[in-house]
Amino acid sequence: MTTITIIGGGLAGLTAAIASAERGAAVVLHEAHSHLGGRARSTDGPYIANDGAHAFYADGAPWRWLKERGLVQPFHALKPSTLARMRFRHEDRLRRLPPMPFNRMVTLGRRHRAPVEVSYRDWATGRFGPAAYRASLGFLRPVTFFHDPGSLSAAFCQERLHRVVAMGYPATRYPRGGWGAMIANMRRRAVGLGVRIETGSRVTALPEDGPVIVATSLEAARDLLGDPSLRWESGRVACRDLALPSGRDDTPLLFDLDEGALLERFSETDPSLAPSGRSLVQGYMPARPDESKADALRRLDRVYDQALPGWRTRLVWSRDQLAHHRTGALDLPGRTWRDRPAIDQGDGRYLAGDMVAAPGILAEVSITSALKAATQATHHPRRPSPQLQP
Repeated sequence: MTTITIIGGGLAGLTAAIASAERGAAVVLHEAHSHLGGRARSTDGPYIANDGAHAFYADGAPWRWLKERGLVQPFHALKPSTLARMRFRHEDRLRRLPPMPFNRMVTLGRRHRAPVEVSYRDWATGRFGPAAYRASLGFLRPVTFFHDPGSLSAAFCQERLHRVVAMGYPATRYPRGGWGAMIANMRRRAVGLGVRIETGSRVTALPEDGPVIVATSLEAARDLLGDPSLRWESGRVACRDLALPSGRDDTPLLFDLDEGALLERFSETDPSLAPSGRSLVQGYMPARPDESKADALRRLDRVYDQALPGWRTRLVWSRDQLAHHRTGALDLPGRTWRDRPAIDQGDGRYLAGDMVAAPGILAEVSITSALKAATQATHHPRRPSPQLQP
């Protein structure tokens, strides 16, 4: 039986552990922290907030993989009543609909294949005009966690824009109880398959016997694999979670077309996240390169002022976060996901995570790369342990 070592107990590491065990491998998973989850953790009650904004898209293969194993059940979708009260901040006003140039862009854009080599700014402005381009940034900044999506590859941005604003009912899905509940399901599944999980186990050197899947941040993977070339562009985003008494005038979902913030009342979709009569709201703002966390949150608070009247006097709980270079891969013009750090690093070493060479958006990259790493690792011949010299 092949023994596979997995370093990292987040979404990628747990996916790799389950997939490897299902293929008949013995698996040992090391997680440096006392709890599993990585960036997929959630706070304890009574307000259950995710570490950063998370959502799955039900039109992708990673979601189907999770669902087939019962790892995301039960789950919620956006309610029609929430969509009816969704608002768009445009020119410093809340509106019911995005501007018409953007609507035409979404409708007609599916007929055009965006190029990889050209920036999204140049392609979208030339094809649909500056008004449509500027409005589209209000959707792209949240889904890329990046302050300037216009500088990225047009093909990269178009794929994400069309996934977010897909025609028909939105494909976003939310595991009940937050992502921490999903991680608990994954842990149970892994243990049931015989995976040995060691928390509080910080690995500083890779084992010499058997395949290894490194499912950490790319920064940590650089140190473990001793390869300084393992780098890729990522974003920077400030996030603020709020809990407050529910208000009739509160906006449940807001896309900020002016600066790119996103506000969502998660407790409306999943009431288990907050006590009865209370709302749990998460908002985040892509931070500029030299902008402090405090300044980014001040911009976010101005959006809160419009969406949640009087929120400052109603506040009962809050939490601030800043994610720096830990928001998934961003592809610049001329590059695609195939150009990112390879999953197969050679000699039985494999990478998994949201910044490696795998397709998809956001968490989908972690799951897809972990499944590929597990497939390759279980086929890799076991290396003999080094012989001690007398």
